[in-house]
Amino acid sequence: MALYLIGDLQGCDEPLQRLLREIDFSASRDTLYVLGDLVNRGPGSLAVLRRLMGYGASAQCLLGNHDLHLLAVAEGVRRAHRSDTLDAILAAPDRAGLLDWVRGRPLALQAHGWLMVHAGVLPQWSAAEALALAGGFSAILAGSDGPDWLQRMYGNQPDRWSPDLAGDDRWRLVVNALTRLRFCSADGQMEFGTKDGAAAAPPGYMPWFEVPSRRSADTPVAFGHWSTLGLLQRPGLLALDTGCVWGGCLSAARLEPAADGPAKIAEIVQVTCPQAQKPGA
Repeated sequence: MALYLIGDLQGCDEPLQRLLREIDFSASRDTLYVLGDLVNRGPGSLAVLRRLMGYGASAQCLLGNHDLHLLAVAEGVRRAHRSDTLDAILAAPDRAGLLDWVRGRPLALQAHGWLMVHAGVLPQWSAAEALALAGGFSAILAGSDGPDWLQRMYGNQPDRWSPDLAGDDRWRLVVNALTRLRFCSADGQMEFGTKDGAAAAPPGYMPWFEVPSRRSADTPVAFGHWSTLGLLQRPGLLALDTGCVWGGCLSAARLEPAADGPAKIAEIVQVTCPQAQKPGA
């Protein structure tokens, strides 16, 4: 049995096929943990969803911001962007089943000692708190209020966590942190305007994983979302969005279970990807 973490797919099914051949993936034996942004921008979003759905429990997939955007467009509460590549999903005969499957993906999960999120974890949250908040959001999205809530999802406020937050403010902040976060201040105020690499942090901000006394620092965290950061491997930290849709690579990290703690990263496997979008698109 092999365990793999995989970075943002962004609808790039052909590179995914090559990566799975490279690692000799078998759905009857192995497990994939895909870190969100399954769809959009690449040319094969429909094929990606059908492939991952077909793997059943062998493909554990997170919700990313592009996956939430798909749900919002499908519900008619958000207009498609010019660079979106979602039309094939929305016109598919199995559209309803595909969207239900996407809606059922979590914002965070923990397995083999690793916390997995699409984007980041606010410094005030422990791993257990991040998972609990993600679970609370999943219950809303799957419930009768889910479609209406998607209309209220968008916006950058509130940008700072407080346990007193309630209602839409609470869940909008949770979604923004787990699917959009790159930079924040030492006290957890989020900044969403900067999309460049870690060195481009605005004054007073830093990459979320460099905040001193981050409460999730005692748990290894794997994330995607940040293509300009690229592959980053530190003790207890792994960034896996290597920009496949922008002409970079699609990356997988093989985990090796350890008897004395969280699984170890045994190797990184990458395949090249054709450029499907130009930066800024």
